[in-house]
Amino acid sequence: MEKSCTLLVHFDKGTPAMANEIKEALEGNDIESKIEALKKAIMLLLNGETIPQLFITIIRYVLPSDDHTIQKLLLLYLEIIDKTDTRGKVLPEMILICQNLRNNLQHPNEYIRGVTLRFLCRLNETEIIEPLIPSILTNLEHRHPFVRRNAVLAVMSVYKLPQGEQLLDSAPEIIEKFLTSEQDNSSKRNAFLMLFNCAQERAINYLFTNIDRMTDWGEQLQMVVLELIKKVCRANKAEKGKYIKIIISLLNSPSTAVIYECAGTLVSLSSAPTAIRAAANTYCQLLLSQSDNNVKLIVLDRLNELKTSHREIMVELVMDVLRALSSPNLDIRRKTIDIALELITPRNIDEVVMLLKKEVVKTQSGEHEKNGEYRQMLVQAIHTCAIKFPEVASTVVHLLMDFLSDTNVASAMDVVVFVREIIETNPKLRVSIITRLLDTFYQIRAARVCSCALWIIGEYCLSLSEVESGISSIKSCLGDLPFYTASEEGEAQESSKSSQQVSSTTVSSRRPAILADGTYATQSAALETAMSPPTLVQGSLSSIGNLRSLILSGDFFLGAVVACTLTKLVLRLEEVQASKVEVNRTLTQALLIMVSMLQLGESSFLPHPIDNDSRDRIILCIRLLSNTGDDVRKIWLQSCRQSFVKMLAEKQRHETEEIKARAQISHAQPDDLIDFYHLKSRKGMSQLELEDEVQDDLKRATGEFTKDGDDANKLNRILQLTGFSDPVYAEAYVTVHHYDIVLDVTVINRTKETLQNLCLELATMGDLKLVERPQNYTLAPELSKQIKANIKVSSTETGVIFGNIVYETSSNVLERTVIVLNDIHIDIMDYISPASCTDVAFRAMWAEFEWENKVAVNTIIQDEKEFLNHIMKSTNMKCLTPISALEGECGFLAANLYAKSVFGEDALVNVSIEKQADKKLSGYIRIRSKTQGIALSLGDKITLKQKGGS
Repeated sequence: MEKSCTLLVHFDKGTPAMANEIKEALEGNDIESKIEALKKAIMLLLNGETIPQLFITIIRYVLPSDDHTIQKLLLLYLEIIDKTDTRGKVLPEMILICQNLRNNLQHPNEYIRGVTLRFLCRLNETEIIEPLIPSILTNLEHRHPFVRRNAVLAVMSVYKLPQGEQLLDSAPEIIEKFLTSEQDNSSKRNAFLMLFNCAQERAINYLFTNIDRMTDWGEQLQMVVLELIKKVCRANKAEKGKYIKIIISLLNSPSTAVIYECAGTLVSLSSAPTAIRAAANTYCQLLLSQSDNNVKLIVLDRLNELKTSHREIMVELVMDVLRALSSPNLDIRRKTIDIALELITPRNIDEVVMLLKKEVVKTQSGEHEKNGEYRQMLVQAIHTCAIKFPEVASTVVHLLMDFLSDTNVASAMDVVVFVREIIETNPKLRVSIITRLLDTFYQIRAARVCSCALWIIGEYCLSLSEVESGISSIKSCLGDLPFYTASEEGEAQESSKSSQQVSSTTVSSRRPAILADGTYATQSAALETAMSPPTLVQGSLSSIGNLRSLILSGDFFLGAVVACTLTKLVLRLEEVQASKVEVNRTLTQALLIMVSMLQLGESSFLPHPIDNDSRDRIILCIRLLSNTGDDVRKIWLQSCRQSFVKMLAEKQRHETEEIKARAQISHAQPDDLIDFYHLKSRKGMSQLELEDEVQDDLKRATGEFTKDGDDANKLNRILQLTGFSDPVYAEAYVTVHHYDIVLDVTVINRTKETLQNLCLELATMGDLKLVERPQNYTLAPELSKQIKANIKVSSTETGVIFGNIVYETSSNVLERTVIVLNDIHIDIMDYISPASCTDVAFRAMWAEFEWENKVAVNTIIQDEKEFLNHIMKSTNMKCLTPISALEGECGFLAANLYAKSVFGEDALVNVSIEKQADKKLSGYIRIRSKTQGIALSLGDKITLKQKGGS
């Protein structure tokens, strides 16, 4: 049967020691050999080996040794050996060690005395301890504090034994007298801890007798005082007023651990504004004074909890919290910004935004390598502030627009999205934003940022001067037409042969991107990174515009956006420009630009031609400008903007719903007593106690005291472990908290007999591990016992907890009764808590974690349609997309195939094919399936292999 263990030592099972070797070493005279032999014996015992023949050898040859190391190891050996027989009686040979222990307790060396006293703290056998009690009490007066502090712990452990009050009935009086005269802080702490656990009233009396000297006590004793206060206040809430004053006085302690515990104790015991404000100020001081990042993160968690329950007080301290941004750690900065954003009000918004602006300016210095990521966080924070308080947008939008050309694409994207939203929600800023955007557009170097900026220019350039400036800026960034000449095309063809491999990796690297609906789309690598100069274009390109460089690098999606923007600007120019000649001239120039992009895409100047989507989009713009109708004009100039307005309104609605869902709704019961505060007696109550009473009344009136005690939910988590007709009834209340499971088992003796050595034996299946085995209990007739068991979870998978209850009856001690318990199933859903993330974050995580099987494909088939038909015939799949819709130029092609007959309803196969330079097809197949692991290979024949068949 398993036993409790007080000692853990690493043991290398690869080199086990033989009992005979250990015995020979112990019988020798070499001290070092004896030490090594004792260590090996201890490790073998800890790992389940029984070496009974060693005990007499150790008594004869090891016990008389004067070496301190041997004496220490001897005590460890005595700690882990069996001292009782199967009936629980002390073994006769244990009497042999009592005299040795008594000699150690009277030894002239204080180390021997101290370690022996510490060993006695772990003994539970009354027969061994009883003759040693006088020697233990004598050590309370020893000159050395190491002996005294361990003597106090020994007295406490003896007093807490089942027969401890009979063995040492005067222990509380002895320790209280010891505490009044003791000067050593560690000894005083242990003595106070003994009174705290065994004689609480004496501990309280000592506390209030010496309350004036409490600030001079050591850190260890002050921590125990706080534990006492929490225990007393939980048991008797009416007296917590006088204890709160003690806690506030301890806030001046020089120990940071003490003031942290004081702040936590204040929050847990009181809701008075003075107490909460003192705790919040303490947390803010710790946040600034501590250099350890882990400490800062823990303190920020505490401040986050305060923000939820006491927001009005935390609002006053938002600037103190934001001072934590001085830390270079990104996790601390992120958590600090998250807390501050929920504390902004009309009163402090200007200060918060001012500080965020200063932080943005600081990121321009290249001191830290993660400045770009930090700048992105600041931009998002300012964006949130501007949405909540539109009046501050004018003070930050122009500063942030300086970062549209940031080399960190994510940060620049946040800026341009912020500008896009502000220009719609703040009409007064439209003119200044458009003017600034047109002035700085040429500096933007990222394709995604350019696309969004072009959309803003196309939608919000309304006046004649703005439209003309917009068209002029785009033309200057595109440079002179055409994009290439015939001579350059020939040179490019020759150079492409020598640098084909390099160009394919630097320019034409493509990969699928996951869209919001879960489908895949082609995305060029140039879209994800800041623009680099093209490597194939000849001539001096150092001074060419950003749009021209990006298009020449093969980004034809940006070319399609340019065509759409020019189309919108030309259509709006027709409305605001009276001169038809100017309109026609601009229209002709726009058409020339679009045709030049098509010509570039279909030439051999670039290694990869234009994709079908971009080509169709540009052709649509050309047709539209050639033949404009009123309905089409309305769609292009009004409907796009209306859709954007609807998107913003929907986003705002979702945020409002989330805020309402997070709001705490408390209700008071109709039959609750009404407590009239003004009729209460105030005699002898301080201002803090009065505030605490008021807050408690408010909580009681709004139902916050009963909010957590949802009895219905608790009943749902109670599991019956035994039947009603069993002699022992047991039920468990299961609590799952992250990676810890706590079983609170109630055991009821339904018989008329006393049950001895009642033990709850548990075992687990799956990735669950029992932390410690519950101890044995004696249960009187018709009484109950609460037994707690802790289980550690190593992975979020379904597990099973099973076991039984074993006990002996007083009438028949030799016979053990076993009751098998019902299994407890721990479901994976118990670990999962609902959360939300943005579409962008979800797609990024999906791509990062690669939650799909990816199988490479290599085939001699050269036609895409033939390849897809071959797959469908071989695998009996149904294609969601008609093959006729897949016709087009040889480029990147993706098709979703539905493997209904092979993998079931949940399988989704994505085939991605690309034609190489040698006109062979290559690509990959992605397969999503909840149940099967799938492997696909392609040759003359497609073969699908699954678990359990093919």
